[in-house]
Amino acid sequence: MTRIAFVFPGQGAQAVGMGQDFYEASASAKARFDQADEALGFKLSDLIFHGPEQDLKKTANTQPALLATSIAILEAVKELGVEPDFVAGHSLGEYCALVAADVMSFEDAVRTVRSRGEFMEQAVPNGEGGMAAVLGADREQLAGLCRSVTEEAGVVEMANINCPGQIVVSGSAEGVQKLAERGKEAGAKRVIPLEVSGPFHSSLMQPAADRLAGVLADVPMRDASIPVVANVTADSVLQAEQIRRLLVDQVVSPVLWEDSVAWMIAQGVETFVEIGSGTVLAGLIKKIDKQVQVVSINSREALDKFAADLQAVRSSS
Repeated sequence: MTRIAFVFPGQGAQAVGMGQDFYEASASAKARFDQADEALGFKLSDLIFHGPEQDLKKTANTQPALLATSIAILEAVKELGVEPDFVAGHSLGEYCALVAADVMSFEDAVRTVRSRGEFMEQAVPNGEGGMAAVLGADREQLAGLCRSVTEEAGVVEMANINCPGQIVVSGSAEGVQKLAERGKEAGAKRVIPLEVSGPFHSSLMQPAADRLAGVLADVPMRDASIPVVANVTADSVLQAEQIRRLLVDQVVSPVLWEDSVAWMIAQGVETFVEIGSGTVLAGLIKKIDKQVQVVSINSREALDKFAADLQAVRSSS
C-alpha cells in the first residue's frame, strides 16, 4: 500500500511574504500566526510578511518564522483529510514534524526554537566559524578529508548529508577554508561557502546544545502520534524522552537527510509532501530517488492543485 510522508524545510527556505496567502484565506492558519505572535511577545507575523529580509534572516527570527509558516500551512493541508504515515523535517524542520506528531504544543515549539536560534547565534563568535556546500564529493572520502583537515587546520565536520553529491560541512573558519582548498581530494567538483551566522551541526555548537538541554528539560512532551524520522538516527522514533535527547544531539550532529528519505522509501513511502516555504526538500528528494512523487505546498495555489489531484485519485479508486 502506498504510504505518504509530510516533510518540513529548515533554515535557508525563508522568504519575506511566506505564508501570507494562507493567513488571509484560512482561519486556522491565521490562528497559528497569531499564536506565534502571542507566544513570543512581538509581531513575528509582521516580520514574516513584510520583512526586512536582513532581520528575517537572523537565526533567532528565522527559526520561529519558518516553524509558524509550516504549521500554518499544515493546518490548511489537514483540512483535506490527508494523514501521513511518517513525518520528518530538515534540522529546524524537525520541530515542525514534532508539532505535527503531537509531541510538542505549537506554542512550546515556537518558544523553544526562538531560544535554539539565539543559542546557536551565540555559541561561536561571529567570523570564527563557517559552513560550505561540497558538491560531487564521495561521502566516505569527504569524511576522511574532514578528519585530516581537523588535525591540520581546525575543526571541520560533515553537517548536512543532503543528497548524493551534496554535503554541507561545518566548523572553524580555518577548517572550512582548508577543506575548500583540498576538496578535490574527496572528488568535489565545487565547494561553495554559505552565508550563515555560525558552524551549525558541528561539535563547535556544544555550548548551544548544553543550553538547549536546559530549556527542553522543562518542555512538556508526549509520545508521537505519528512516527517521526529523526535527523540524528535516520530512523523512526516515538518515545518522548528519546526525542528530547535527540533534539539536543541534533545541534552538534549531522543532519542525515539522504539516509532519512531512503529509510522512508524503504518503508513504502511513495509520496512526499513538503509543507512550508520554498522547494528545497523537493529538489533533494528527487536527487535521492527520481521515482517517488514529491509535492511542495508553499502557496494557496499549490494547495488547491494538491486538493484537485487528491480528489481525482479518490474519485477513481
